Amino acid sequence: MITLEKVSHEWSDFSLKNVSFNVAQGEYFVILGPTAAGKTLILETIAGFHIPRQGNILLNGKNVTHIPPEKRNIGFVYQDYSLFPHMSVEKNVAFGLKMRKVPKRDVEIKVQSIMDSIDISHLKDRFPSTLSGGEQQRVALARALVIDPDILLLDEPLSALDPRTQESLREELKRIHKVRGATTIHITHNQDEALALADRIGVMMNGEVIQVDTPYKVFNEPASEEMAAFVGVENVVEGKVVSSEDGVALVEIGNYDIRALSSLTEGEVNVFIRPENVVLSKVKLESSARNSISGKITRITQFGATFRIYMDNSLSALVTKQAIEELGLNVGLKVYASFKATAVHVIKRCDEDYV
Repeated sequence: MITLEKVSHEWSDFSLKNVSFNVAQGEYFVILGPTAAGKTLILETIAGFHIPRQGNILLNGKNVTHIPPEKRNIGFVYQDYSLFPHMSVEKNVAFGLKMRKVPKRDVEIKVQSIMDSIDISHLKDRFPSTLSGGEQQRVALARALVIDPDILLLDEPLSALDPRTQESLREELKRIHKVRGATTIHITHNQDEALALADRIGVMMNGEVIQVDTPYKVFNEPASEEMAAFVGVENVVEGKVVSSEDGVALVEIGNYDIRALSSLTEGEVNVFIRPENVVLSKVKLESSARNSISGKITRITQFGATFRIYMDNSLSALVTKQAIEELGLNVGLKVYASFKATAVHVIKRCDEDYV
């Protein structure tokens, strides 16, 4: 549906560098990254607001790199909604159709249909200044969708909303996508948002897309230490693969070993383990498929409804308050940190970077 081929461009204080990815027909593709990663710039480049210095943008197999925005049939929803303050909801939604000189009766039918589908018909005579953030977002979505775009581009669409409204709008976006099947590229820094919505995720940092994969692989098999830190893989330890048997690598890490499902058979590596995949116990859990590493608790920190338990074996675990009480966890206590070989992700370690 849409392909970016080594897209690069420079501004006075930022650069996009060889950005490449594909988005399939009907796919919900999320570009995830920290603030100032270049997410909005790549979205605006896809829309045609910037012409890249190098690379190509293909839409349905056609090179649209130098085609102006109005001829790309792309719907764009900005973070601040960008509704016209002097127009009613109905006129805001109808704007794109009128610009395309669609017959008046057809405009009325399409506008009413999209407002009904997004449940904003009761707002049609209201003005943007009288709407809540969630209502403004729905109007912006309706205005973008009413033109039947080939691609729907969403620029941090939920970031300005309170948590409850964010959750409601996430469900609305999922419903709209299921019903309409619009090919969607959605950018966000919110990992929960990406997990809830994405068919696939492209992780962007410093103007580069560094990994494109399923949500599970992005969050459990990060491509680098920097990415691991961003997606919350707190357990990152250095080691060396010393042997391998039947696809299970034995990784030597200081004074203990870890078994990991990996095709690597030797070499210096980084080992990644998500803290929620670590189970704590007072006795060693015996299992051929499970690692069980002893350590003393050095710190307990609360994060909302959960607690992170840090140990002197360089590992941490995410547990509930109930687990703390049942196990009697406290600083200085010896515990065993257990996790399956399938929960361990291993990548080669290079001198300058990580691959």
